[in-house]
Amino acid sequence: MQMMKDVMTTDVETCSPDDNVENAAKMMKEHHIGAIPVIQENNLMGMITDRDIVVRCIAEGKSESSPVKEVMTTNIVTAEPDMDIEEAAKLMASRQIRRLPVVENQQLAGIAALKDLAVDEQTDAKASFALNEISEERQVHH
Repeated sequence: MQMMKDVMTTDVETCSPDDNVENAAKMMKEHHIGAIPVIQENNLMGMITDRDIVVRCIAEGKSESSPVKEVMTTNIVTAEPDMDIEEAAKLMASRQIRRLPVVENQQLAGIAALKDLAVDEQTDAKASFALNEISEERQVHH
């Protein structure tokens, strides 16, 4: 049985709550990612996504120099390094999320996307099911 620590990405780009939205967007473009964990003193405070930038910044007329903390998602679903990947796939499906930060003692240890959970045939089927569920229903992004 594989755990999140076996499949998560540990080299994670992060930003602080006081970084500005423009820098976060540039980081997303440079690294081809759609979400960045927001950390302060090594603690996970939230996530900023490309959707947060569009909906909570641009659509609300805020400036690109606005701090990340004004537009980030703060109610974050997380996993622990020892969580079974099958359990994580179910969590992602039930919560309608595509990226799952992995934390230990509130500190960011890594992040996993649905594709990271597709490591064997059985888990691949569950991750595919989760992706279909997320794609077909209302989404909560982070």
